Amino acid sequence: MATKIEDFLKDKKIDPRRLLAASSDLESFTREDRGLRLLKRVARKSEDAAKKKEGLAAKKPRTGRPVTSRAFSAAIAGKQISGPQKTRILRAVNHILAQKKQDAVELSALFEPTARPVKKVEKKAE
Repeated sequence: MATKIEDFLKDKKIDPRRLLAASSDLESFTREDRGLRLLKRVARKSEDAAKKKEGLAAKKPRTGRPVTSRAFSAAIAGKQISGPQKTRILRAVNHILAQKKQDAVELSALFEPTARPVKKVEKKAE
């Protein structure tokens, strides 16, 4: 049985190699991102940290972590992957769809919803 993401990529004719390359381009650090991280680090050490954080919060740097082939193959196989990895795959897919002049998709179009683990509540012995 094929997974949702595998069917979607076949329907839209998206090559997995192109998806990995797009993710690498989207997520890799730029000179500007390194500068933002430096400013945040300096702002934490200074006394006016609260004022400087407000100005820096407007722009977020990239993660610097593209989708790996291992994570992508796990997603294709239907194995469980983390939320940030799913988001990176989604961002790369939407970038490719934008290049093809197609509409962006939601996360639910690529992945099955996963249930959160139920926390056990221990009863206190009286």
